Amino acid sequence: MSTFAAATVGATSTGEAFQFWILAVVAVLGALGTVLSKKTVHSALCLAGTMIILAVFYMAQGAYFLGVVQIVVYTGAIMMLFLFVVMLVGITAADSLKETLKGQRWLAAGCGLGFGILLIAGIGNASLDSFAGLGQANAGGNVEGLARLIFTKYVWAFEITGALLITAAVGAMVLTHRERTEERSTQREQSIARVRAGTQVPPLPAPGVYARHNAVDVPGLLPDGTTSDLSVSATLRDRGQIRDVSNEALADLAELEQRSESWLERSAPEVTAPEEASK
Repeated sequence: MSTFAAATVGATSTGEAFQFWILAVVAVLGALGTVLSKKTVHSALCLAGTMIILAVFYMAQGAYFLGVVQIVVYTGAIMMLFLFVVMLVGITAADSLKETLKGQRWLAAGCGLGFGILLIAGIGNASLDSFAGLGQANAGGNVEGLARLIFTKYVWAFEITGALLITAAVGAMVLTHRERTEERSTQREQSIARVRAGTQVPPLPAPGVYARHNAVDVPGLLPDGTTSDLSVSATLRDRGQIRDVSNEALADLAELEQRSESWLERSAPEVTAPEEASK
């Protein structure tokens, strides 16, 4: 009886197996969509879906604390922060596919292949002869069982991971921080420098002036119908995301002139000759 019980401790039910194979396929498709999607927003949404499925896997295995943390911290906070930054910055497909460092794709492919080999080797060398079971692992509660493993058996791995994360955060702050070697100029000094340099002293014209649109990607039109380069961002100009409405504005001006001329002709009084007026 004990041998049969030990053999059936780690058995998976039909519902668990069905749930795993369905959600595993969806998780792999989401991971592939994260890597292969051309738009950054779609990649972020696919990654968020994969993280939610991982949380479901954790909860199905009795790790309720890890499942909640996966949804609240990773999917709800970090992933949505990534998505918000992507939507705020407005990264396009051309920007995401641009390779800034030479050979980074081959290096990333090599690192991924090496990580996959290590993962397969670790799973192949794992001992799966006996299972402790969820009841024994969560005897005092899932949070207490997880804390016991982190601060006893895996305490060194936990501390080293924390040290690496702190080092990475400090390194990012040091790399992004620029030390100021000169005194900060005041607003008066900046205005005097702009006047002496002959640059744009008054505020820049707003986009969409004398146009039928006032979006940021539509340049302002001058009274003669030409576009003002100062009314649009240089970033949008470099990306080629500016909509030209000068032709539409010129057509509107021509139509307005025709209407004005016709109105003047109708409203002008009739002028008679002097001979006819004397008669």
